[in-house]
Amino acid sequence: MSNRKATVERNTKETQIEISLMLDGQGKAELDIGIPFLEHMLEQVARHGLFNLNIKAKGDLEIDAHHTVEDVGITLGQAFTQALDDKKGIRRYASAYVPLDEALSRVVIDCSGRPGLEYNANYPRARVGEFDIDLVFEFFQGFVNHAMMTLHIDNIRGRNSHHIAETIFKAFGRALRVAVEIDPQMKDVLPSTKGAL
Repeated sequence: MSNRKATVERNTKETQIEISLMLDGQGKAELDIGIPFLEHMLEQVARHGLFNLNIKAKGDLEIDAHHTVEDVGITLGQAFTQALDDKKGIRRYASAYVPLDEALSRVVIDCSGRPGLEYNANYPRARVGEFDIDLVFEFFQGFVNHAMMTLHIDNIRGRNSHHIAETIFKAFGRALRVAVEIDPQMKDVLPSTKGAL
């Protein structure tokens, strides 16, 4: 088993991103992305996942936030892949329900080695402040494609777009925390009958 840490850099013509991740952390986040709403959401992931997460990102925000949000998702997915190493001993599956006032969301995760996203969320408005709410999907699509996880996201109810998004990110953090933690009964066993994840 690795030390369950990763540092990943991703540089393109559109974005320059560096992420440091510690799976067995204290929920500390240092985020410099230039998109306050995304920083707020990822702080929830770190806090509820008990991950230590440092992200520095520069992107073409003068165009819009799309490239930066998607590429942060991609790079974070790469960091989880690296930190999980061979995945021996992890719980693999997890789910979480999180409410925030009127909003309620469920997230279910399988560290399957296969990227898959089922995303079911409808927002009453298209933006939260300056943030285009469509980019929540782009973040998670980038993440699963590079974390090689199956992720089901369902907003069950909600009337406030900020609340809906926040329940999704909090539930994501909580489910991810359980899915990647070491199961003391599994120790160095791979949680798959196929012998590979």
